[in-house]
Amino acid sequence: MTSLENPADPIETVTAAKPPRIWKFWGTLLWGLFAFTAMFLGQITVVAYVITTSEGALDIASLKALLANGTTISLSVIMGLPAVIAALWIAIRISRTPFADYLALRWPGWKNLLIGIGSLIVLIFAWDLLSKSIGRDVAPGFMGDVLKSARADNALWLLVLAFCVGAPITEEFFARGFLYRGWSESFLRPVGAIILSSLVWTAMHLQYDLFFLGEVFSIGLLLGYLRYRSNSTWLTVIVHGINNLAATLQTIWLTGHS
Repeated sequence: MTSLENPADPIETVTAAKPPRIWKFWGTLLWGLFAFTAMFLGQITVVAYVITTSEGALDIASLKALLANGTTISLSVIMGLPAVIAALWIAIRISRTPFADYLALRWPGWKNLLIGIGSLIVLIFAWDLLSKSIGRDVAPGFMGDVLKSARADNALWLLVLAFCVGAPITEEFFARGFLYRGWSESFLRPVGAIILSSLVWTAMHLQYDLFFLGEVFSIGLLLGYLRYRSNSTWLTVIVHGINNLAATLQTIWLTGHS
């Protein structure tokens, strides 16, 4: 007599992978504060190093001059980049979403790039006309002072690298990459996310007066719209970099003729 055995199938324990998530309003706000703090610490590390290695006693006037030095500012801006990327990587890693996907790090296409550059030219031209019509300088005095000190240190190349590459990547990854992504998928929706991320970005430029802060905010709105239109943070990085390069070249020209 032959008995047929039908052994029970082995019990397999399947652990379902948790789906990726996008941080919404409060998660984006809290992780954004974490990333901003990381950026600040990265920048302040340079300032602390410069102060501790400076020769002689520092009074208030010399300390202000040291902190406003073009080389110091350039290095601090550059050091903020790896700090922000590390902080954002932690937040995005916990969300289980690919880093490039979360921050929309994709090429925008030539049409959107041309639209972005053209829109920026029109916006900056309008602000320059407004500045001249009310008798204001088209470039903030802060930029001129920083550039002159960087030139005196033979560090103009470092300032260009910091302002035209380091700052755009740092600020766009943070504002239009991380903040916009989370807030646009919250109750704010894209319009609210564009406005709020632009306000945050403007607050990161408090070295300027109210007039130039208004210009910064309008540029932030444009960059936010471009981020929404193209779904590409690289587009806003490029347009931001072009804006900073144009402002730097304009300041170089103006200080060279002053």
